[in-house]
Amino acid sequence: MYPPAHLFRAPLTVNTFIEKWRASGASERSNYALFFADLTAVLGVPPPDPATGSLERDGYTIDRTVTLESGATNYVDLYKRGCFVLEAKQGSDAPAPDERAALGLTAEKQRRGTARRGTRSWETAMQKAKGQARRYAGALPEADGWPPFLVVCDVGYCFDLYADFARQGKTYVAFPDQQSYRILIEDLEDEAVRETLRLVWADPMALDPQRRAVAATRELAGKLARLARSLEADGHAPGDVADFLMRALFTMFAEDVKLLPERSFTGLLDRYRENVANAPKALASLWATMKTGGFAGVLGEDVRHFNGYLFADATAPNLSAAQIELLIEAARADWTDVEPAIFGTLIEQALDPVERHKLGAHYTPRAYVERLVLPTVVEPLRDEWEAAQAAAALKEGAGDEAGARAEVERFHRRLCSVRVLDPACGTGNFLYVTLEHLKRLEGEVVDALAQFPGQQTLDMTGGLTVSPSQLLGVEFNPRAAAIARVVLWIGYLQWHF
Repeated sequence: MYPPAHLFRAPLTVNTFIEKWRASGASERSNYALFFADLTAVLGVPPPDPATGSLERDGYTIDRTVTLESGATNYVDLYKRGCFVLEAKQGSDAPAPDERAALGLTAEKQRRGTARRGTRSWETAMQKAKGQARRYAGALPEADGWPPFLVVCDVGYCFDLYADFARQGKTYVAFPDQQSYRILIEDLEDEAVRETLRLVWADPMALDPQRRAVAATRELAGKLARLARSLEADGHAPGDVADFLMRALFTMFAEDVKLLPERSFTGLLDRYRENVANAPKALASLWATMKTGGFAGVLGEDVRHFNGYLFADATAPNLSAAQIELLIEAARADWTDVEPAIFGTLIEQALDPVERHKLGAHYTPRAYVERLVLPTVVEPLRDEWEAAQAAAALKEGAGDEAGARAEVERFHRRLCSVRVLDPACGTGNFLYVTLEHLKRLEGEVVDALAQFPGQQTLDMTGGLTVSPSQLLGVEFNPRAAAIARVVLWIGYLQWHF
C-alpha cells in the first residue's frame, strides 16, 4: 500500500512556486494546466473544475469551448464565469539563433515559445492575446455575460490585467492603470499583489475603484453640505458660500496630489484654529498667490500658478471655530479618491439649499453615462486605433520602422484634435467620463510608441496631449458650469498624478 500522494511533495510556498515556474519555456500547452493548478494553490483559491462538456455547468474550467462568429470552435485557456477569461502564452528568455551566433554560443534546439521576452515581437504577441481573449469573451453565452476581467498570462513570467467593470465588453482597459497593469511572477511575494489576484478569481467587482470612490465622494459632499448650511445660517449668500467652498475643495485636492506642498493647506487651517479672526485673511492671501504663482507668505513656500477663473475672487468669509473644524475635517480626507463622474452632482446638491436634503440620492451612475459615451465617442476612436495599429504592423513588417511610428503619431494627433460638445452639460459628468476614456486610449498610444527602439516617449512638441480643452459644454446654470470646469480639471489632474 502506497502512502498518500501529498507526502511525496513539499508544500508549495510562494517562493517555491516562483522558482519552479520562472524557468518554464517551450509551448504554453505543455505548461499552463499545471501552472494554473499551482497558482490557485498559492493564491488559496479553488482549482478549476473538471470539464463536463456542458456549457451551462462548465463555469470554471480549463479549455472552455467557445464558438466564434465565423463558426470556428476555440478554447479559452482558463475561464471562470462572472470573473475572467484568461489567455495563456509562453515566452522565453532564451536568445534567438542569430543572437546565440553573435555571442559565440553553440547551437541549441530550444523552442522559445511565443517570443523572446522584452522584445517588440513579445509585446505584440501579448497584445494579440488580449484581442484573442476579448473575442472569446464575446463568444460566451449571453447568460454568462461579459466577464469583468481579461487576463493575459505569460506562463512563469507575468499576468496582464484588463478590466471592464461596466461589463459591456467594449473597453477593456489596463487595470489599475497603464503603468501597473502587468504583474510579474516575482511580484507575488507581495501579499497585496496576491490579494488582487485572489479577488480577480473570487470577487472581481470588489476591485472596481468606483465603489470606493463613490463612498468617499458621498462622505466628502456630506461634510461640505454641513459647512454650507452653517455658513448660510450666519447670513452669507448661497452663491458666495458656493464660490468659497469650490476654492477650498480644489485647494484640498491640489494638496493631496502634491500640486501644493504636502499638508500645506491642512496645516494652514490647523494654525488658525485659535486665531479664527485672521483665518479669512490667511486664506485670501494663499488664493491670491495661487492665482499668480510665487512666494506664499502664509505657507513660507513658493506655490504654482493656477490658471483660470477659480481664484479670480480670492475672498473668504468670516469663520467660526466650529466652521474651521469642519474645513479641517474635510481637508484631512483623501481627495485623490473622489469620483469626478459623480462629484459634480453631489457638490451641486451640497451647495444648493433646495437640493441638499437629497444629497447623494440622485446622480447618473457611471455605467449609464458609459452607455452613451462609449458607442458615440470611444468605440469609433478605438476602431481607428486598431486600424492605425494594423497599418503600423504592416509597415514594420516591410522594414519601414519610421513609417510605422508615423502611423502611431498620426493617430495621436487625431486623438488630440477630437472635440466633444455636451449641449446641456450640467456638472460635467458626461464630459469627464469622455475625458477619462480619451486619456486611457492616449496611454495605450504612448505605450505602443515606446516599444519602438530608441523611442522613449511620444513627441509632445507644442504640448500635444489630450486635455480638458477638447471637452466643451453649454449650461444655463452658472454654478453648474463652474462645477463642471472644476470636475474636468480634477479628473485630468487625477489621471496625471
